Amino acid sequence: MTKDIKPIAIYLPQFHPFVENDEWWGKGFTEWTNVTKSQPKFKGHYQPQLPSDLGFYDLRLEETMIAQSELAKKYGIYGFCYYHYWFNGKLLMEQPLEMMLNSKNIDMPFCLCWANENWSRRWDGSDHLVLIEQHYSLQDDLEHIRYLMKFFKDDRYIKIDNKPVLVIYRSELHPQIKEATELWKKEAKDAGFEGLYLMQMENFVKGVNPEIQGFDAAIEFTPDFSIAKGKVLKRENRIKYIIEKYLHKTGIRDSGHFINQVYSYPDLVNDTIAKPPMDYKQFRCVTPSWDNSARRKKDATIFHGSTPEKFGQWVKYVTAFTEENFKGDERIFFINAWNEWAEGNHMEPDIKYGKSYLEEFYKNFIS
Repeated sequence: MTKDIKPIAIYLPQFHPFVENDEWWGKGFTEWTNVTKSQPKFKGHYQPQLPSDLGFYDLRLEETMIAQSELAKKYGIYGFCYYHYWFNGKLLMEQPLEMMLNSKNIDMPFCLCWANENWSRRWDGSDHLVLIEQHYSLQDDLEHIRYLMKFFKDDRYIKIDNKPVLVIYRSELHPQIKEATELWKKEAKDAGFEGLYLMQMENFVKGVNPEIQGFDAAIEFTPDFSIAKGKVLKRENRIKYIIEKYLHKTGIRDSGHFINQVYSYPDLVNDTIAKPPMDYKQFRCVTPSWDNSARRKKDATIFHGSTPEKFGQWVKYVTAFTEENFKGDERIFFINAWNEWAEGNHMEPDIKYGKSYLEEFYKNFIS
């Protein structure tokens, strides 16, 4: 076992009711609302995806986060990277993180990722209806980093060479990002750290050296939608593909294959492994599955055919890549994600597979 490699799972703190969600989506709305409404879009489509061991939990409860941490650590996951929501001093979904910070019973290393997008009604296809908007200024950046210091100073906070790790989800949206990174690093040094270890998530913008904007490294975002190819139906049965496409285009019958983007998960794994490494520092990432049809009636992106064994193959590759290319505190990689249930993207056990993804992760990580 490569004991000094530290897998970090991305964590969504959406699973509890809060005032804004009640206003925008209806009383009591949480991510579970989308999950439980989901239905298969085509024959063989795995929906709904429902939790088993941890159940439909509420992240306002300390025992929930304790159970998650214990389960993750048992199967080799080192820490969580929590999504963090800051809108010019307005916080959303902060209650689980604040509770975690104040509870030493939740014994799990962690870091934060600032999810700095506008919130819109994207989940129901209305991207133009903005619910809460992100505005940028260096004064706001200063207030933001000072708020984060209480997390950085926690003994559990993940650091690289005594630099707290902070991930920015979409750094390209910040018009003064280089000035912001300089400001953040100075504040970290003034607080007694060696600096701040900044990572940018490569989701919408890829292939740009993160050092240009003052970042220390990038994180590969998976699944990489830019390499998605191999429509499942066409690959598996060309005659059925032609017939179903004809029925759909003529309006005789809607097809889940044609009102959504349905790709092959095995192809995704193979193509991601085959990608050449970047010429800058990029931490790798693995994804157990991806299917956001629980959030969308149409235009969902579905990577069909995920299995624990194929996921394990990906884990084995990324573990070896990390061991070969990184040293010291930088021997990390990411898992997207621990609990994004409405995107069909979770390591937590479900009714169909149980703990199989966790077991395959552990087996291939330690081998």
